[in-house]
Amino acid sequence: MTTATHSSVTETAVKRAIPMNVFRQSAPLRAVCLENRELVGPGGIGTVRHLVFDTSAGPYPFLEGQSAGILPPGRDANGKPHKLRLYSIASTRHGDTGDGKTLSLCVRRLEYPHPETGETVYGVCSTYLCGLKVGEEVSMTGPTGKAMLLPDDPTATIIMLATGTGIAPFRAHLWRMFRENNPDYEFRGSAWLIFGIPTTPNILYREELEDFQRHANFRLTYAISREQKNAKGGRMYIQDRVAEHVGELWELLQRDNTHVFICGLRGMEDGIDAAFEAYTAGLGIRWAEYREHLEKSHRWHVETY
Repeated sequence: MTTATHSSVTETAVKRAIPMNVFRQSAPLRAVCLENRELVGPGGIGTVRHLVFDTSAGPYPFLEGQSAGILPPGRDANGKPHKLRLYSIASTRHGDTGDGKTLSLCVRRLEYPHPETGETVYGVCSTYLCGLKVGEEVSMTGPTGKAMLLPDDPTATIIMLATGTGIAPFRAHLWRMFRENNPDYEFRGSAWLIFGIPTTPNILYREELEDFQRHANFRLTYAISREQKNAKGGRMYIQDRVAEHVGELWELLQRDNTHVFICGLRGMEDGIDAAFEAYTAGLGIRWAEYREHLEKSHRWHVETY
């Protein structure tokens, strides 16, 4: 995943050390695959794998919202080493095991028709990762990224808008907020996840997400495009859910400690902007200017790929 749009340092960055590029391409970490399991249920579209890596050969320090780099083996058609790929980390700094010695990724195998032959082309790195066997090593760089870091304020309102594997950093955020007992971060704010997926079997980490609903300060909304209809009778996409709840979302944005996080396919932010723009026009407010205010306040966080 490559970072786009907003990538400035958050206000909290000056209060904490942010690990950056501890491991580089010239000297990567040799991380060992501990787990590789399918996240898409029967009847779903494509394949998405949850991978857990042993990083104890490091250590590999990171914060929730950062990304890890993977160097796939082999060479391209020009004889050059394959390029580094970035993936959002899907676990907290303590890892799925809680001992700080693992890191998790959420990887969709990229596949698309060749524009000339029509044959299916598979992504180099995603196919490599999805096919990893337990015990195999990968070359890992990083961590990198500052745009998606959670604010230190434990009373903040966190709005998360995700499509597909864009759920990865939000899984880390939600574990940090609701699953771990962190003496340095006792979350007392509220969180709302709006998650866009094509079918019900494609709800990644569904059991975990729905379990978090036992917390009164967590709200979960799905936009299931091939099963649900929007107000106009078309497919329900994430921008339709934003438009549906835009009045409530706007009210939340009036709080000076509300943060919006957007992660997923590039272009998803356009529909979200359009929904807010249509609403704020009726208030006599230019959305582009207001969003710029949010960005300058380090409250509007985007990472699309």
